Amino acid sequence: MSATHLVSVEEYLATSYRPDCDYVDGVVEERNLGEFDHGRLQALIVATLMKSEKRYGCYAVTEQRVQVKPDRYRIPDVCRIRREDREQVITRPPMLCIEILSPEDTHSRLVTRLDDYLAMGVPECWVVDPKVRRGYTYTAAGLLVAQDGILRLAGTTLEVNLNEMFAEL
Repeated sequence: MSATHLVSVEEYLATSYRPDCDYVDGVVEERNLGEFDHGRLQALIVATLMKSEKRYGCYAVTEQRVQVKPDRYRIPDVCRIRREDREQVITRPPMLCIEILSPEDTHSRLVTRLDDYLAMGVPECWVVDPKVRRGYTYTAAGLLVAQDGILRLAGTTLEVNLNEMFAEL
């Protein structure tokens, strides 16, 4: 969809996009469509996160609308929210947002998305790049590679072993 005119928040929220689109300052922005590696990694990550939902009192959800600012909505590939923060459109900061890169993703567009999550109050984000088979943690300190292939959520015992997941591709 080419964004040729401004759309109100109300119109965006009342419209179903296939796949869902981000909404940035009145403009509906298409998200890059994932390929097999993208979709498979998304499923594997969610399956791993779902195993600890009850223990941590949270939900793992895919492609959930998150209102990062009054006029800005993002759809992370995966996010982890507290059970008490369950809403049809998330307005409170998720515990974690995860982006899985597609071949068309650019660094500047990715960083803008990640900065939106951090500005909302998300403590950290994970970025997974299936092409180079690496994972990264993004915080206010910047983008840090998971040298051992394991993403760890700060302040918890949650770990996602990307090496095992990449072996499933």
